[in-house]
Amino acid sequence: MISVIRNYSGALGRRQKQFVLIALDIAVLFFAVWSSYIFRLGYGFLPNANQIGLMALAPIIAVPIFVKFGLYRAVIRYLPERALWTIAWAVSVATLTWVAVLFVAEVWRVGAVPRSVPLLYWLFSIVLVGGSRFALKRVLGRGSSPGAEAVRVVIYGAGAAGTHLANALRSYGHQHVVGFIDDDKGLAGRDVAGIRVYPPSYLPDLIENVGIKEVILSVPSIDPVRRRAILSDLARYSIRIRALPAISDLVSGKYLINQVREIDIDDLLGRSSVPSDMTLIAKLLSGRTILVSGAGGSIGSELTRLVAKWSPAKIVLLEASEFALYQIERTLIVGSDIPIVPVLGSVTNEGLLRRVFAEHSIDVVFHAAAHKHVPLVEANVIEGVRNNVLGTTTIAHAALENGVSHFVLISTDKAVRPTNVMGASKRWAELIVRNCGAQSRLAGREQRFCAVRFGNVLGSNGSVVPLFKEQILAGGPVTLTDENMTRYFMSIHEAAELIVQAGALSLGEDIFLLEMGEPVRIRELAENMIRLSGMSVRDEANPDGDIEIAVVGKRPGEKMFEELFYDEAHAERTTQPKILRASSRELPGRQVEAALVTLSMALEAQDEARVREVLFDFINESRPASVDA
Repeated sequence: MISVIRNYSGALGRRQKQFVLIALDIAVLFFAVWSSYIFRLGYGFLPNANQIGLMALAPIIAVPIFVKFGLYRAVIRYLPERALWTIAWAVSVATLTWVAVLFVAEVWRVGAVPRSVPLLYWLFSIVLVGGSRFALKRVLGRGSSPGAEAVRVVIYGAGAAGTHLANALRSYGHQHVVGFIDDDKGLAGRDVAGIRVYPPSYLPDLIENVGIKEVILSVPSIDPVRRRAILSDLARYSIRIRALPAISDLVSGKYLINQVREIDIDDLLGRSSVPSDMTLIAKLLSGRTILVSGAGGSIGSELTRLVAKWSPAKIVLLEASEFALYQIERTLIVGSDIPIVPVLGSVTNEGLLRRVFAEHSIDVVFHAAAHKHVPLVEANVIEGVRNNVLGTTTIAHAALENGVSHFVLISTDKAVRPTNVMGASKRWAELIVRNCGAQSRLAGREQRFCAVRFGNVLGSNGSVVPLFKEQILAGGPVTLTDENMTRYFMSIHEAAELIVQAGALSLGEDIFLLEMGEPVRIRELAENMIRLSGMSVRDEANPDGDIEIAVVGKRPGEKMFEELFYDEAHAERTTQPKILRASSRELPGRQVEAALVTLSMALEAQDEARVREVLFDFINESRPASVDA
């Protein structure tokens, strides 16, 4: 008998199941009111026509109220225990409404009901309506597939990728696909691959009534902006969110259809994708000897991996950290026959740089070596300035003297109107590189020096994203310096490709600006990362949440917002839509070499106050004469 009920239930659609449940409730409620009369008046009770009418009103009144309370939206197989409270509330409202109707009927002398009958009806209805549902849940759940105990998931996207994923998850049995969510209104209420399709608005009901714990985004070819909108909407719920890999990764065989991945914060940025200009990349890298300074850092290591894909003649890795150099060299030599030359040393070591440039005939330099952590550089001014300013001077002059064709400085948005030592030192680096470019032009050489300025890179060493991840894993709190602080973000892979393309576009003395999209509030970033982890934010509105966000105050030298431009009007478009070029090539009013001499003397004297003074005075004095973007 149980198997018959289970099979019959499986053959019914959602609407049909709701009608069956309504019919069951009508029968149960009529039985409850009949039992109330019998319990009060005895087994010999025979109702007259008026009494039958008043008894029939009870289920007629109750069913619309049950609909309003959502008693027919829940999937019986996954009915949570807390649904009993909803049933009790719905029955209470229905009973009170019936009592009001009975009062009117008594006033109009249609009929009277013993006062104890409504109370008995209320009690019997809660027991019978609730009991019938949980009995059905037990019957439908008994002997069912492993999915009953597995994690309940919904798949966002009922297309071909979604159906393939559903079939793959079925075969593994660790997750039970309860339904599809799809934006196509024509699919709502239909079954795809034997699984019901729901509109996005139905997701809260599925979470509450079915116990959904995870949403898998299965729209691999969707536009990034639409993807961001979907993820932002899903991030409101305290559920785990994962995604099918991009269609390019599936086609290339990097992932299988059943290999879903964790949602990365990069997905929430929704940056519009502009294909890289492969001709530009090949022009700069293929067959060339490439030197990357800071090769073991976040940007440096990503650049070296990108360079290795384009068949360079040789890659020279310059890195001050022994462990970082070991790691990146080990990564590059696996499955590659490209000559890799690891060089352990600092960009401030002039003798080392001269030897490296002379021995290896360097064609292209990507200068990524820098101290970039704002509070640490603020606390270690002399070493920060020595590395970022004098180091850039040393490697740029070595490149100039040894005929390097392209020199690309990795700069930062903190170099624009800097308020901290790190930003000011990077602004000096920009002006030093521009000055080298000017010297090359005046000497009639075909050497091109440029700087590429951009904002924060997701996941880079010392950035906020890895810090937030660690704090979330530790149970919080997630710390912010200011709730209204904003930052620009881009993925590390996109940054590396744009840096190379900017280098290829250089005419000499350029400062390139990468289009970073809209700035992101750090508070929103923290909230989204918490929700993407399947947890909730603990705040005044939700005191029982999982992770607290704590504001700890601004750090020394920190800005509320970053800028990419000194003057946006001086930014010119290039052939690559995500790369802008500063239009002016004017040199600073005070010669860079003279300023460097003054700064070097202050560094040699270990005079931190004087270093700060020279550092910021030169930037402020040179700005009017070196108008750029």
